[in-house]
Amino acid sequence: MSANVSTYLNFRGTARDALTFYRSVFGGELSLSTFKDFGMPVGEGEEDLVMHGQLDVDGRPLVMGSDVPSHMGYTRGENTFSVSLSGDDEAVLTDWFTALSDGATVSQPLEKAPWGDSFGMLQDRFGVSWLVNISGSAA
Repeated sequence: MSANVSTYLNFRGTARDALTFYRSVFGGELSLSTFKDFGMPVGEGEEDLVMHGQLDVDGRPLVMGSDVPSHMGYTRGENTFSVSLSGDDEAVLTDWFTALSDGATVSQPLEKAPWGDSFGMLQDRFGVSWLVNISGSAA
């Protein structure tokens, strides 16, 4: 069982370029998935934007990121990152999400996602954005 903490960066149309650049700096394996890959609704012409990118170095996530579609708020330099908690330890990650939810604004409850994992996101009472992804969870 595992649980990891990673930086999650948000971009407006430049996630592919940014994550490719970070790969050139840090090395590792880069995986990119688009909104179209998961059938997620976005604005016209945004289907090929990055819904999730992940740069793994030495078998562990170093940095993750995505493009923020036009229907969601984005202010460069203000809401451009989150802390990502991920892994397959469902009990630990669920407990962390529940604890972080105290006094938080939950924008996505922790539940089954279209890509097969469980996913949730919130902004804690201190204004920090958190993403939780439980690999292969049946939750």
